[in-house]
Amino acid sequence: SPMETTARKVAGHLREQGNIAYFAGGCVRDMVRGLTPKDYDIATDARPETVQMLFPRTYAVGAHFGVIIVLEDGFQFEVATFRSDDAYIDGRHPSAVHFSSPEADAKRRDFTINGMFYDPVAGEVIDLVGGQTDIAGKLVRAIGDPAKRFAEDRLRMLRAVRFAAVLEYQIDKGTWDALVANAASINQISAERIREELVRIFSSPNRVRGWDLLDTSGLIGAILPELEAMKGVLQPEQFHPEGDVFVHTGLMLSLLPETVSVPLVFAVLFHDVAKPVTAT
Repeated sequence: SPMETTARKVAGHLREQGNIAYFAGGCVRDMVRGLTPKDYDIATDARPETVQMLFPRTYAVGAHFGVIIVLEDGFQFEVATFRSDDAYIDGRHPSAVHFSSPEADAKRRDFTINGMFYDPVAGEVIDLVGGQTDIAGKLVRAIGDPAKRFAEDRLRMLRAVRFAAVLEYQIDKGTWDALVANAASINQISAERIREELVRIFSSPNRVRGWDLLDTSGLIGAILPELEAMKGVLQPEQFHPEGDVFVHTGLMLSLLPETVSVPLVFAVLFHDVAKPVTAT
């Protein structure tokens, strides 16, 4: 694809100047799965200021995290310096960042399937975390200690559900146990970030699986207590033989077409929330 060609050009330019430059993260996951990536992230040992010197059009989105956006041939690429993170202070940001090696950088990422690199020159996957094994086994597994990964960024709990739903993968047992144990803390992160993940889960064709995982993990109860409150709310049986309002809402989700607008999904989710519940 033209985008891949340009990504290789950007990585090549970094290499010519004596730097390491790998594709990283989701694009490598897609490549290993035999899919065409939607975007390409590049990881390098070049410092952010070096990256800005090497390319004519850049802007710093997170220079203190080592992230520079490079604009090339009408595409944009996130070029990030390999880093390791100190303790996270607020469930989202590390207190300090150290520029480091590919090994340290892979270890700070969220899940093994997202923790691989690809060397575009050698044409090989650099997998320091067992991502290829987990793709083969269709598993979402946290890198290292799952509780620690979730404490660093609570959004990762929703990301685990999203990847499991969208990719039709299972969540590794240790990762799932940590998710269930920490689900209540999801509200430490902003409503905007939570909404963005929910939108991605519910606009996936596998939204019912996402709904089940959100439910059984305890995430729905923490994020949307008004949906949780539907449980045990009985409906007149002659109209709703399927069960309570919660079950009914899950069923409604399953009847939606594969591609669906986000407002429609949310309309379905909340269609019974506003109704007063009257005894019959």
